[in-house]
Amino acid sequence: MKIKSDYSNEPQWKEVNVKSTLPKELACLDELAHNMWWAWNYEARNMFKALDEELYEEVGHNPVLLLERLSYDRKEAIVKDKKLMKQVNDVYKKFRAYMDVKPNKKRASVAYFCMEFGLNQALKIYSGGLGILAGDYIKEASDSNVDLCAVGFLYRCGYFTQSLSMDGQQIAKYDAQNFNSLPIERELDENGNQVVVDVPYRNYQVHALVWRVNVGRIKLYLLDTDNDMNSEFDRPITHSLYGGDWENRLKQEILLGIGGILTLQKLGIKKDIYHCNEGHAALCNLQRLCDYIDGGLTFNQAMELVRASSLYTVHTPVPAGHDYFDEELFGKYMGDYPAKLGISWDEFIGMGRTNPDDHSERFCMSTFACNTCQDINGVSKLHGWVSQQMFAPLWKGYFPEENAVGYVTNGVHLPTWTATEWRKVYDKYFDKSFMSDQSNEQLWHAIYNVPDAEIWETRMALKQKLIKYIRDKFTKQWLRNQGDPAKVVSILEKINPNALMIGFCRRFATYKRAHLLFTDLERLEKIVNNPERPVLFFFSGKAHPADGAGQGLIKRIFEISRMPQFLGKIIFLEDYDMQLARRLVSGVDIWMNTPTRPLEASGTSGEKAEMNGVVNLSVLDGWWVEGYREGAGWALPEKRTYQNQGYQDQLDAATIYSLLENEIAPLYFNKDKKKGYSEDWVKVVKNSIATIAPHYTMKRQLDDYYDKYYEREALRSYELQKDNDKLAKEIAAWKESVAERWDSIYVVSKNEDALQDLSTGHKVKVSYTIDEQGLNNAIGLELVFLNNAPIDDVNIHKVIPFKLVKTEGNNYTFEATFEASEAGAYKWAVRMFPKNDLLPHRQDFAYVKWIG
Repeated sequence: MKIKSDYSNEPQWKEVNVKSTLPKELACLDELAHNMWWAWNYEARNMFKALDEELYEEVGHNPVLLLERLSYDRKEAIVKDKKLMKQVNDVYKKFRAYMDVKPNKKRASVAYFCMEFGLNQALKIYSGGLGILAGDYIKEASDSNVDLCAVGFLYRCGYFTQSLSMDGQQIAKYDAQNFNSLPIERELDENGNQVVVDVPYRNYQVHALVWRVNVGRIKLYLLDTDNDMNSEFDRPITHSLYGGDWENRLKQEILLGIGGILTLQKLGIKKDIYHCNEGHAALCNLQRLCDYIDGGLTFNQAMELVRASSLYTVHTPVPAGHDYFDEELFGKYMGDYPAKLGISWDEFIGMGRTNPDDHSERFCMSTFACNTCQDINGVSKLHGWVSQQMFAPLWKGYFPEENAVGYVTNGVHLPTWTATEWRKVYDKYFDKSFMSDQSNEQLWHAIYNVPDAEIWETRMALKQKLIKYIRDKFTKQWLRNQGDPAKVVSILEKINPNALMIGFCRRFATYKRAHLLFTDLERLEKIVNNPERPVLFFFSGKAHPADGAGQGLIKRIFEISRMPQFLGKIIFLEDYDMQLARRLVSGVDIWMNTPTRPLEASGTSGEKAEMNGVVNLSVLDGWWVEGYREGAGWALPEKRTYQNQGYQDQLDAATIYSLLENEIAPLYFNKDKKKGYSEDWVKVVKNSIATIAPHYTMKRQLDDYYDKYYEREALRSYELQKDNDKLAKEIAAWKESVAERWDSIYVVSKNEDALQDLSTGHKVKVSYTIDEQGLNNAIGLELVFLNNAPIDDVNIHKVIPFKLVKTEGNNYTFEATFEASEAGAYKWAVRMFPKNDLLPHRQDFAYVKWIG
């Protein structure tokens, strides 16, 4: 036989993790590195940096990777360095004092589900605002010492890394994370093996490894399908955030919702409240329904218990932010669930439809969340109203302003987003109770006691810090990707630390209107090149890889930034992440936001700026509607002048130019020649910190969730579950009885003639006799008057409840007294609804019959 010149099989590689050992004197560092507490404690970050400053920068401020790569000689030198060891021991002592405090069991316990969590740039499991909000939330839960755990995904690649080509085209690169070098730990079972959760997917199971992130006192559990137990079709479920096709998205949401509940069950965790942070997690309620039904309850009984302990937070009115699935695809994975629930397929998929009987309508996760959660909230006062309108079709008998959708305005985690320089100012001048009482505006008024010069010096130090960061981070990247070294060097040289610096940094979606500033390039050129009052703009942000329009905006801004007149005056900074965000929200002078009204649900980057003495210039949308104070920032009007968006854009752009030319720049550069700063500008900074910042901390937001939702839901849930779910069963039986007889209820007689001829100042009586079909006073009536034309989007003029005045068998007579106070043309009708004091609100059982 002929001997082959080459003969070898494929190697079967096995992974081995060689751990870096630490001297016993430094053993505490491993515990510190594996708890994200360091991410919001500057003393801890400074300590890690001191171990090896150059290596700390090289590893992207990741303490786990830092310890892994510290040389043996350096470790020995650290142990011998008394000053450094004191720093290590002081930080660890502070950490242990923090960690040893037991959770506050007097407050309701919460399980918090979200698709992404922004904790630190070292852990790439976030893309933008939703993730940063969720990360801030669980950090504050730790600081506030509440009993909360969270569930999310450990993404192999996370969201993409952004760079720009020579012509400004966004390049998206997905870099795989090495899990062994991240500040995470394997969640182990009693035998020391990593916990695996088996998640059902119709005819098979997906096996998810469970990892844990220690976020101070809070545990964040992350699911990971990229393992050998799964097929090549299921390993990618957790590869990338918001990646893949709609089938992969559905698989992700099954894993988060159903898999998340199964994870908590496997870990023996049961909470009072289950909080769906966005509709992605809505299927957690499906699994909970199945569990209650497996325990012997009917579907309707189980629904009472699930709804009473569930909260859904909606984060956007933009349609792309709500996931819809075709019936065929949804049935492929969810076809077994109707049998588990004891209902039909049409009834099941109808829970995700605005019109349950419309077979052409796709299944919407947000609608399913609304139908399975007792409470729903938007993320600002304005967004609460927008959400009322958006979800109004789910409760057709009620007008938007009547439905139970509420709001909790977003906040930001003060220790994470406040620059160290400002933290030291606050520590020096504010009351010692400040960090535990952040929402107390009076404590913030101590900023007025800080010398103006110290405010200005702090701001100047942070501007210099931002410029140094840009030069250190971007020089090599720009030279590599964008060619023309002379132009790159020119950009860096032209960054003027004395210029008025303005930041516009956020996700590049078209409704954010990043293009607005460039409506009139000739006028903009005069603003940025004013020799007496120079202005510098920083832009940063990512566009979704599938969003061509958003990528086009980035390309256009990049092209303008390379024009000779704008070189070094308009700068686009690639790969917007938490580290760059911290530098920008503290380093610029003005934070600008120009969304199309009312599509900015909340927006939190401007709130981060507030904590750092950066002043907002924003459209009155999202949180700024509530936050704006005259003399503490600038606002574009809330009301639209033009229905034509192009005209509105031109007007808003002209307003921004005018503000910059006539108010903002003159105020900033009105510097006292002896003092070297603008007293008037410092006054605006102080007003901003004193009157706005205290109302937009995450501490306030968390307390709002407890006050508005968690405690109330937990109390009602507890009552429903007492005595073997007695009250839940009673409410379910009552609803079934009402639903069965609803269409048979009719009007026996009525007297409404007095409503035909009304005049102001005169009282009239209206009466109705209703045959309730044996329901025993389960019906309420009210007289509803509408404005002929809605006023400020409000339809209802007045609602007058009827009183029960007589009962004869099944016949119930109701009477209402009405006095017209305003002349005009109105519409009226009588609304009948089920009445029960045990319901949390009307939309919990939204049966309505109009009988006028």
